[in-house]
Amino acid sequence: MTKKPLILVTNDDGITAPGIRALIEVMKTIGDVVVVAPNSPQSGMGHAITLDSMLFVERVNSTKESHAEYSCSGTPADCVKIGIREVLDRRPNLCVSGINHGSNASINVIYSGTMSAALEAGIEGIPAIGFSLLNYKWDANFSAAKPYVKSIVENTLKNSLPEGVVLNVNIPNISENSLNGIKICRQAKGNWEETFDKRKNPQGKEYYWLSGKFVNLENKKEDTDEWALENNFISVVPTQFDLTAHKHIKELKSWNLNE
Repeated sequence: MTKKPLILVTNDDGITAPGIRALIEVMKTIGDVVVVAPNSPQSGMGHAITLDSMLFVERVNSTKESHAEYSCSGTPADCVKIGIREVLDRRPNLCVSGINHGSNASINVIYSGTMSAALEAGIEGIPAIGFSLLNYKWDANFSAAKPYVKSIVENTLKNSLPEGVVLNVNIPNISENSLNGIKICRQAKGNWEETFDKRKNPQGKEYYWLSGKFVNLENKKEDTDEWALENNFISVVPTQFDLTAHKHIKELKSWNLNE
């Protein structure tokens, strides 16, 4: 008999989030599942790792269940690191992260704990996918996303991914009948117009609360993830952790920095 693929599941919204429960449900139909996820929400954590405090990992579901779940006191990247090296008894065939409550399209990928977990797996040479639903509510409905999540995972296991590449998948918050399918695209150029709301706490001490709005700088570019999502497509962006601007190396060499 062929051994089932081992799938490491994590997220950044915390192990009790409805999004990861939906992802676990789908992954159990595909392979052997082990969950290592934060014990509390870690949204916006990016690729932070824990260096100055202890990490705790605790199994949180019954040993009689068909899969094992562990909560970790660290970040999403910590979860992947410790999951691979301490929790799993063999190397995973795939790491999936999510399903995130909210978008990780465009520039949001930089701040995302969901995608940083996937990228950490990619650094380890493990095929990885980050999934996000464009609904920030805790009680978001993930039912329309499930068939597409399963299809993308099965195709990734079948075809693998190029070295250094992971998938950033974002799903519109609409019914399955309204989805137009899957679109392979690139990350849109965009940014956040941020403001800081200055307030005072009950003791009179001033503090700031970050807010802002996302601005898509490529509204009409049909090859971008933001366009795909606005037009009811699931966006799939191949994402890499090599941040080198390769095409500018030659230009920088012309600067004669050694003189």
